Amino acid sequence: MTISTDMAFDAYEAVRHRLPPVDPSAEGPRYAATLEEIADGFDVFLLDAFGVLNIGDSAIPGTCDRIETLRAAGKRVLVVSNAAGFPHAALMEKYSKLGYEFAPEDVITSRVALLAGLNGRRDVQWGLMATRSTGLRDLEDLNLIYLEEDPEAYTVVDGFLLVGSAAWTEERQTLLEAALKDRPRPVLVGNPDIVAPRESGFSIEPGHFAHRLADSTGVKPEFYGKPFADIYDIAFERLGPVDRSRVLMVGDSLHTDILGARTVGIASALIADYGFFAGHDAGKAVSASGIVPDFIVGRP
Repeated sequence: MTISTDMAFDAYEAVRHRLPPVDPSAEGPRYAATLEEIADGFDVFLLDAFGVLNIGDSAIPGTCDRIETLRAAGKRVLVVSNAAGFPHAALMEKYSKLGYEFAPEDVITSRVALLAGLNGRRDVQWGLMATRSTGLRDLEDLNLIYLEEDPEAYTVVDGFLLVGSAAWTEERQTLLEAALKDRPRPVLVGNPDIVAPRESGFSIEPGHFAHRLADSTGVKPEFYGKPFADIYDIAFERLGPVDRSRVLMVGDSLHTDILGARTVGIASALIADYGFFAGHDAGKAVSASGIVPDFIVGRP
């Protein structure tokens, strides 16, 4: 299935009732060519991954140099990403291969937010939406059953963790929805993204399937990651005392990066030339959604 930017935007708009609310009174965004033009106004930069650092497995040209320029100017740079499908160590290896050098504690993902959100529910048996080839690093302490083609797995578990959808199928989605209709149970979503930009278009992410099952079964998923506050709370714990008025979230998605920043009261910059809105009118989408970034920036 080929997903256009307009289709992806409409999909996010259709589930706004499950996303954090936004005050529509924000002033219109300022425009800048790069982050360098607005860097003096901020001490901390929180960078999305897809659409800011990379598109699929390719680094966005110039971003690595921009990060080094920001660091040389005394700025703190963290990654805040909904990359729940990959173990932390695998992400660190990926970013290093792409030319990015981050300390492990400066990469914060929705996988971390999901694990923090389990609280006292670590001993229950979970059905796992994930790709086997990515492995279970970071999840070793959980009682997990992969959700594949065996209907019994969907029946016996106490709840469901949706972290990666690369191997997910319509057959598995049908089994999951049927199991929830038969016996409602918690559904925890480690990646609220509906889509993600790749080299050849958009991939379908766990958020897409979570909203579908919510529509079908009435079960309300628990979301971890942008645009919800939990992942930002972890970022601020890592940062320590900081003036939030000097923190900028940089991302390519209105409904995750920018809405998340608005939710926690920090400034935001929407990347317009790469990722979600590449080749499209980001300003028009801002007006249509009412999710207004402080800046629209061509590229990092």
